[in-house]
Amino acid sequence: MKKYFITGISTEVGKTVASAIVTEALQADYWKPIQAGELEDSDSHKIKKFISNKKTVIHPNSYALKTPMSPHAAAEIDGVTVELSKINEPKTNNNLVIEGAGGLLVPLNNSDTILDIIKLNYKVIVVSRHYLGSINHTLLTVKLLQEKGFDIAIIFSGDEHKTTEEIIKKMTNVTVIGRIDEEPYFDKNVVKEYAELFKEKLLNL
Repeated sequence: MKKYFITGISTEVGKTVASAIVTEALQADYWKPIQAGELEDSDSHKIKKFISNKKTVIHPNSYALKTPMSPHAAAEIDGVTVELSKINEPKTNNNLVIEGAGGLLVPLNNSDTILDIIKLNYKVIVVSRHYLGSINHTLLTVKLLQEKGFDIAIIFSGDEHKTTEEIIKKMTNVTVIGRIDEEPYFDKNVVKEYAELFKEKLLNL
């Protein structure tokens, strides 16, 4: 069984929608190790609303923090410390989609970041959304992952921006799974359409 870690080049780039699509395409289990804020409508809740298959199991967060901030700061407000030893991958016989929080170097505590919870056997999918500065953020993210020896793919999110996408492809030479367009809305049907579109490339990662 394969493990897929979904990270972004920044926050609010479309990681959760991408996670839902990958989860649906593979009928995989889903796990968000750290949720900060929106506990009543968390990313796990959103995944449940977006997927159609009956096989997916949504596993509980290792940390569910109340404040929508960087995990280290949200944890401090909650009076807890995020410890890597307490972030334990759930046991499953299914493929597993793991969604990060923000980007790779989002701090969890005074020494660890999101990067520290990504294991070498994970397939890492970087969600890249076009904005001024996004090329730099994408290349920095991919370069760091490549230096650490990870298998990487990219999903573009939002309206097409050809020159941005082309230079990222040329300079990273990683697999591009596809692009999630700027849809008017996302629901189970839209997610399912993208799942079918991306399924073959995901299976070949």
